[in-house]
Amino acid sequence: MRAFAAFAAFTLVFTALTGLSYAGSTLRASRSIGAPIGFPSACARYAWLCHGSGGRQMPDEEAMPLLQKVNREVNAIVAPATDAQTSGKSEYWSLPVNNKGDCEDYALLKLKTLLGAGFASNKLALSVVIDRGGNNHIVLLARLRSGDYVLDNLAGKVKPWEETGYTFLASQNFNNKSAWQVTLAGPRASQFSGT
Repeated sequence: MRAFAAFAAFTLVFTALTGLSYAGSTLRASRSIGAPIGFPSACARYAWLCHGSGGRQMPDEEAMPLLQKVNREVNAIVAPATDAQTSGKSEYWSLPVNNKGDCEDYALLKLKTLLGAGFASNKLALSVVIDRGGNNHIVLLARLRSGDYVLDNLAGKVKPWEETGYTFLASQNFNNKSAWQVTLAGPRASQFSGT
């Protein structure tokens, strides 16, 4: 009973301090789909992106502060820039160049940073979404015991996927990093259900 009371007290304090609760859900994959343009060449350059393993599953109360820190720090050090501006190419997925990059570059740096901090590789995945403005966008998903959370260069705080307002189209397979899956969910999902 004491352990439960301590956990309940921690949860209340954590929620009050961070504004987050552990009430999310996980995105469900329905079938395999080809990887986004730019992803295969990034896999060839970054072994950790498609062949990563290791790390440990952290308890939510340890993982969430780390996710918030990495999201905040990467968002602060990377300035928005298009692939054409940073590499002279279209849809070139890379780590930020001279601290500049677009959404997938932010997501890749967050992924690499979390892997370096010991976060379990099979609990992190990139995801293609339609943002609230109707634009294609890439975010990083972190799968915790309490659900899937989104690290996003357009948001200062990590949020459960349901609270982003995004429509999730496809995500990197958590257990087979070179594969992608349809994860149709969110406000506009029904518009894509026939694809």
